[in-house]
Amino acid sequence: MEKNSNDFTQGSILTKMLKFMLPILGALVLQAMYGAVDILVVGWFGTTAGISGVSTGSSMVNLVIFSVAGLSMGITVLIGRYIGERRPEKVGKVIGGAVCFFIVLSVVLAAVMLIFARQLSILMQAPEEALDLTVTYVRICGGGIFFIIAYNVISSIFRGMGNSRLPLIFVAIACVTNIVGDLLFVAVLHMNVAGAALATVMAQAVSVVLSLVIIRKQELPFTMKRQDICFNREIGNFVRVGIPIAFQEILTQLSFLALCAFINRLGLDASSGYGVANKIVSFVMLVPGALMQSMSAFVAQNVGAGKENRARKAMFTGMIIGCSIGVFITLLTFFRGDLLAIIFTGDAKVVVRAAEYLKGFSLEAVVTSILFSFIGYFNGHSQTMFVMLQGLAQTFIVRLPMSYVMSIQPDASLTNIGLAAPCATIFGIVINVVFFVHYSRSTKKKY
Repeated sequence: MEKNSNDFTQGSILTKMLKFMLPILGALVLQAMYGAVDILVVGWFGTTAGISGVSTGSSMVNLVIFSVAGLSMGITVLIGRYIGERRPEKVGKVIGGAVCFFIVLSVVLAAVMLIFARQLSILMQAPEEALDLTVTYVRICGGGIFFIIAYNVISSIFRGMGNSRLPLIFVAIACVTNIVGDLLFVAVLHMNVAGAALATVMAQAVSVVLSLVIIRKQELPFTMKRQDICFNREIGNFVRVGIPIAFQEILTQLSFLALCAFINRLGLDASSGYGVANKIVSFVMLVPGALMQSMSAFVAQNVGAGKENRARKAMFTGMIIGCSIGVFITLLTFFRGDLLAIIFTGDAKVVVRAAEYLKGFSLEAVVTSILFSFIGYFNGHSQTMFVMLQGLAQTFIVRLPMSYVMSIQPDASLTNIGLAAPCATIFGIVINVVFFVHYSRSTKKKY
């Protein structure tokens, strides 16, 4: 029964997609809560400078997290492909190679974040009042980056196998631990930003350790030997798929870092307001994010099984699901962003600035559901080079130029700056539609 439920090549597309997507969405909700609780607790028990420090620091940490998540998407796609092709014996080698690769990567990233934290914070134009706090946040998270990377890799492995429930359990453990840690370190011990960063690292460490314990008790659809844990050719296979996705994520996150720097120049209230809005945005993007992750695994299995028509139907099904939910989220963030912002802070100026940004950003809840369904479809086909190029086009042709121009206007409006995101996404949709038409014609010749 379990095996059949993880087989996406047969049965109702809508039912199987929702069944697979909902645990992913749940995991992303918890992950968003995991990140938002830092801002929330610091906002109520710390300082306004602390909000800015966590906001700017977490933007830099997110660059690492999303890049690793993009790279590990190659693992998801490759495992899904091997399972669809009925070659489970290849999965153990994929995982073994991934273990070695990401251990080395975590050592390199930790060194960079620990050594260059201050230079990076200055580059981000962190407000002077929040500079030291930003440096502290980045260094503490850098010291625990191994656990942050390990969580993402473990989750990508199980999504590739069609199992989205275990990643939900892993992130639930992390979320609960993080909330307890934030309340202890920030609310009780008054450690401000340092406490928030410590809680983040501790939560990921606990989640990884417990997830390994849980995995040992699972009946897995593949075998893995000790000799599989080595630098093998499967590393090149998943890296070729994952690097374009990771590169796109790097550039996308760099664009958000640049946006954060643009807004930081507008003062502490604007910086803190954007920090609060950014945490709300992480919730706005939950459904599109869940769609993309589930679509990649869903499509990969069907491509491996030679069922191209089913893969296309899955993409359109995802768009309908995402847009149906996105309309309500758009209306909420456009008209009552202040109600969402006040959850995080009682500072009226910060609330106003957060709501201002959300008004411009609000349409993103709808249009990103369409874009991410396309991206998940192309990821599942290993067309990650195109995914990277369309991401670059969005970032450097629309999002960054528009954000910069809006930020240098007299009495710059955060609403206009926030509008750059949906404008870039609409531009991306046009590119994806054109490529989809071209790609569909070429695949019809094969199937």
